[in-house]
Amino acid sequence: MPDYILALDQGTTSSRAVLFDADGKVAGSAQHAIRQIFPQPGWVEHNPAELWHSQLTAAREVLQQCGVPASAVRAIGLANQRETTILWDRATGQPMMNAIVWQDRRTAAYCDNLRRDGYGAMIGEKTGLVLDAYFSASKLKWMLDQLPGARQRATRGELAFGTVDSWLVYKLSGAHVTDASNASRTMLFNIHTGRWDDELLALFDIPAAVLPAIVDSSGHIATAAADLLGHAIPITGIAGDQQAATFGQACLQPGSAKNTIGTGSFLLMNVGEAPVASANQLLSTVGWRLGGRTTHLLEGSVFMAGATLQWLRDGLGIVNEVSQIEQLAGTVADADGVVLVPAFSGLGAPHWDPYARGTILGLHRGSTRQHIARAALDGIAYQTVDVLRAIEADSGVPLRELRVDGGGAKSDLLLQLMADALGIPVLRPVNIETTALGAAQLAGLGVGLWSDIAALKHHWQVERCFEPAICDDRRTWALTRWHDAVSRSSAWATV
Repeated sequence: MPDYILALDQGTTSSRAVLFDADGKVAGSAQHAIRQIFPQPGWVEHNPAELWHSQLTAAREVLQQCGVPASAVRAIGLANQRETTILWDRATGQPMMNAIVWQDRRTAAYCDNLRRDGYGAMIGEKTGLVLDAYFSASKLKWMLDQLPGARQRATRGELAFGTVDSWLVYKLSGAHVTDASNASRTMLFNIHTGRWDDELLALFDIPAAVLPAIVDSSGHIATAAADLLGHAIPITGIAGDQQAATFGQACLQPGSAKNTIGTGSFLLMNVGEAPVASANQLLSTVGWRLGGRTTHLLEGSVFMAGATLQWLRDGLGIVNEVSQIEQLAGTVADADGVVLVPAFSGLGAPHWDPYARGTILGLHRGSTRQHIARAALDGIAYQTVDVLRAIEADSGVPLRELRVDGGGAKSDLLLQLMADALGIPVLRPVNIETTALGAAQLAGLGVGLWSDIAALKHHWQVERCFEPAICDDRRTWALTRWHDAVSRSSAWATV
């Protein structure tokens, strides 16, 4: 029986399981959607039990569909939506409440108060992050504040906190761990020492006893219980989804970069073994830690990419399926002056405006749903430009190409608009599910299926290169209008 790696890819809108063979090729996959819970405006939650059961079901299904026994799976690799915060009872394994999703803005005012009190610089220096409700620390504080007796129980070691990777590993094995890439997204991790930071824990009033142990991104981490999949399987790879995608995109050398277009859009550049402090409100984050050696990344996070297209379907109802948007937008030559700023949950990098809101400008009597669909795709592309320019300024390295992946990378029109807006080639690989691939590669390295990083390079191949097709003057004009629209969406909401 050949060797396989099982990658679990738990994302914001679905849980996927992908089986890879020893050549890094997909043998099969299964996927289950998960519910999005919106208790009130600006709040986003998931049911932790649903995250677990959907992920376990997908894992069982892909093994059954491929006819592969669990005994043929060498290892499990895990990639996960980051920052999403879960608190559970160690003894029973029961969640204390719904998970607070990374998109959630309920702690924005608290973060504003910290910033006014002068803590932003200290937090940024220690964590590489922008002080924002996006990250886990303020979400966990909110849970401990709101749940009666929770902080006392956490101090006694009765409760466990984790991002989604920790929750799934706990459910699979009983171990309470996280890897360095996920730890770096909590705003409690010091990127210089590689440890939880006592000063940050004190600031957010979070007991150290509630935190998971920090491990490398590759190596023996835990073992999945035999009764779950039919055989005990080592868990040997963990990374946050964007770090896993960067690894899977073979961005293994400083100066290489990728953009994952999923629910959000995340552009990351490898900057090597030393963190780079951002002067442009980007994030300096851990990419992965292998053998105790850390690779750092610069990251710009866009909150609404594929989620914007879902809004066109679910909110406006102009299509029945997201897949129809490309065809709809392609029926017009351009957006005819319409600009859509998808700030439905604020603006991420490089603006970091939690009070910006979605804005459509330039509508006239001739505007149609086709123009709005085209403007939505333009908005995803233009947000990418803003992040890329900031990364170039911080790193001092001009990007000569951008690798893309994720569900949005299936759209030829979106990638052409992105190449036009960026002015550089956009490369789509044969396998656009590089998040799962990166998780599998980390797991394969951890169990010795692949000897070293050099053995992974042939796993990445270009399927299509999208070259810029507009002139510089046209690009400059379009981006000027975009930035004008962004300024008008700013600071709209009060909560």
